[in-house]
Amino acid sequence: MKVDICSLMIKTDKEIKVPASKIRGYIGNQFKDKSILHNHYGNERFLYSYPLVQYKIINGQPLILGVGEGAKVLKDISSDLYEFKLDKNYLIEEKIMHEKEFDINTSNEEFHYKFITPWLALNTQNFKKYKKMDDWKEKKLFLNKILIGNILSMAKGLGIIVNRRIYVKTHLEPVSVNYKSVKMLGFTGEFKVRFKIPDYFGFGKGVSQGFGSVKQIIGEE
Repeated sequence: MKVDICSLMIKTDKEIKVPASKIRGYIGNQFKDKSILHNHYGNERFLYSYPLVQYKIINGQPLILGVGEGAKVLKDISSDLYEFKLDKNYLIEEKIMHEKEFDINTSNEEFHYKFITPWLALNTQNFKKYKKMDDWKEKKLFLNKILIGNILSMAKGLGIIVNRRIYVKTHLEPVSVNYKSVKMLGFTGEFKVRFKIPDYFGFGKGVSQGFGSVKQIIGEE
């Protein structure tokens, strides 16, 4: 299924060292009428689906990803962004927008991806299961199953029908991550799958706040 994708790379006058959630909060407050930017729908209700706007910090600079309807909204607001008022003021010096239509689906070709931000694979329930596993092979198969579930959940959230079974090959390393001021176990590394995924798409917990973002590895990169 072809989906409109818009990525907005932003260059600020100094490196941003606060989490991407701060960018999300700032933009959400600036454009409160556009609920897709913050996933909050009033009366303490949240939209629990695949986030159509995702905020990331890549090498100290913000990147905002818009998907489908989120791509249109991101294009609408981009000209009104001049600064970020976070822990300090960050002036926006340059905005680079890339737009494309991407066919997200299974493939006969195997694609190679890396997590460019930590993947938060485990929730409270499956973290307990993971910790009880002594064998690394068992842990690896467990994480592979979760990653497949994440990919399928993303597809379902975007209305994409997956009509074949998918498999993943992973090489992952555990890493300690702060998520909402709580220390959690995350993972970095790479995976291969016969599925076409756009660069910067996120998986797992905290997708809208920049966690679990992937980028395709091409050639010997």
